[in-house]
Order: sequence, then C-alpha cells, then structure tokens
Amino acid sequence: MGTSSTHVDDIEAMNQAIELAASVRARTSPNPWVGCVVESPSGAVFTGATEPAGGRHAEVVALDAAGEAARGGTAWVTLEPCSHTGRTGPCADALLSAGLARVVVALEDPDPLVAGAGLERLRAAGVEVEVGVQQDPARTLLAPYLKHRRTGRPWVVLKLAASLDGRTAAPDGTSQWITGGAARADAHQLRAESDAVVVGAGTVRADDPALTVRHVEGRDPLRVVLGTAPAEARVQPALEFQGDLDDLLEQLGERGVLQVLVEGGPTVAGEFHRRGLVDHYVAYLAPVLFGGEDGRPMLAGPGAETMADVWRGAITDVRMVGGDVRVDLTPFAPSPVTGPVPVVRVGEVEPVRDPSDAEGGA
Repeated sequence: MGTSSTHVDDIEAMNQAIELAASVRARTSPNPWVGCVVESPSGAVFTGATEPAGGRHAEVVALDAAGEAARGGTAWVTLEPCSHTGRTGPCADALLSAGLARVVVALEDPDPLVAGAGLERLRAAGVEVEVGVQQDPARTLLAPYLKHRRTGRPWVVLKLAASLDGRTAAPDGTSQWITGGAARADAHQLRAESDAVVVGAGTVRADDPALTVRHVEGRDPLRVVLGTAPAEARVQPALEFQGDLDDLLEQLGERGVLQVLVEGGPTVAGEFHRRGLVDHYVAYLAPVLFGGEDGRPMLAGPGAETMADVWRGAITDVRMVGGDVRVDLTPFAPSPVTGPVPVVRVGEVEPVRDPSDAEGGA
C-alpha cells in the first residue's frame, strides 16, 4: 500500500499496523481486519491491510508491495499469521517465502485452525518471533472477531440516542430527530462495521426504518426483526425472528456474524441489557430536554430496585459529534475477550464542536 525509508521501532510499527487494520474495519468481515508493516534491512517500509473476503490478507498485501526488499527484514502484524489454506494460502508460508528474518505479532489467533500454529511454523523455520507488542489496543480493535472465535457468538453493540434527561421519544411516540445529523452519520458507521442490525417489530411499524448504510462507505448489514415486519416495510428483505435472544445470537454466530448492532426501541434495548447480552454501549446524548417523566426511556421494563442493584459500567470514550455527545460504555467487569478497559474522564476530553447537520435517518 505504501513505502518510506525511515527505520521504526516495534511500538511505532505496530501502532501503524493497528491504524491500517482500523481503516478496513468495515470491509473485511467475516475475516478479521488486520494490518501489516514490513521493513526491509535498508529501512524501506511497506504496508498492507486485509482486503474484502476472498482477497489478499494484510501480510500478502505488504509483501507484494515490498517484493525482494522484504528479504531479511521485519514484519509487524496485528494478528497471528494464518497457517491453513482457506480462500487464500497460509500467510505464515508467505512470510517464510519472502525471507523475513523477524516477525512481531500483537495477538495470537484463537481460531482453532490457527491457535499458535502460525507462530510455531515461523519459529520452526528459524524466524525470530515476538508476540504481545501493543496487544491491548489490538485486542480492543479485534474484540468482535475474538469473541466470535472463542464463543461462537457475535459481539453485541447497543446504540442509544436520547435527550439529556434520558428520553428517546415524546409521549406520542415521535422521536425524529433527537440527535443531529453528525450523530446520525456516526451511527451509520456503526452499521457499516456490523454484520447484522436488530430492531423490534414495533420500531418497524412506528418508524419504517430502512436500516441501510448511508453517509459512509460500507455494506448494508443483515437486517433482523424481532417479530414480523409488514411485507411492504422498507426493512424487507429481513430475517424475522421469534424466540429467545440467546438462540438468536447463536444462529447469527453460525452465519458468521461477528458484530450485531442493536437499534431497537426501548423495549428491545431493555431486554438485551437486562439479559446481560451487551458487550458495548454507544449512547448519543443531545442537548434536548423533554422536561417531564412521561417521555419514553432509554431502557423500558423493570430496572434496579435499590442502589445495590444498579448496573455499573466503565466509560471508555467521550467525544463531541456535531452538537451531541457520544459516550462509549462497557460492562465494568473486565471482559475475557478485551480484558480491562481504560476509563476516560470527561475533564480529559477536549470538547470539539462541529455544528454541521447532515441529512440522515434510520
């Protein structure tokens, strides 16, 4: 993808590989989004990122750019090079054929088809291998893939949009638009990064959302309706599901869905939350006040009866999106997939206001 002539250290190079992986986040599923940096012995640097399914993996993209310059050099890659043949050949073999002397990997791949075999193949051939450089940011970026490979289930993101007093709609059900266009466009990026989007049949009947990706580049996700959607609804064709949410996640995982975005109304959101099925919350808070208790809440249904029972999470990001605030939240307990999450204090976040208001909608 590119070249330069500057020597880099392990952290600098892995950070660049992570940025490359993030740049293709919405295009590679069901394959993991991976970045790779290759440096030749002379200091020339070549980069690559995973192509859409069926295309080249990140290592091969970077090696193709480097050619013979890779021989004797170092490669930094965000995920263990694969050691099996799928739609493409083993990346570990590609690195060996290119003559790399050293390979630095952020994370071992938990996929049973890999699971250390790629690293072992490199070591057995005499390549110096180091694992764990910048593993925390790499693990966070790849959390949906890692969860799917370890549990068979997709990563669940719950998107919420509300007023500052916690209301998602007026008493008459109207909700368009609480947030501004910039926040709605940002939410479309979440859709683009998700393989499936889930809403309730009530939301379909009330709002008739299309649930397609607009304002950003990306594929439309599989649209899932909890219940039955009218034949003429814009969400069609959709997967209509009636049953237990655990069964839904199992079925989506079997389809190769790595990330699910829950965009349903407060009833659906409340059910996913109470069942403990949410891995990541994204709340867009608008400078709007309904000014009463009769508006619709973020999460419908019974809540905590006492302070001892309240759900507690960790804020991992706070930032301005147009005139609204986006707050990212994860369960407080460290995840077996991502480990501990950093807490961002509001005072540490520089407020940036972009009052532009693009057109958009659900």
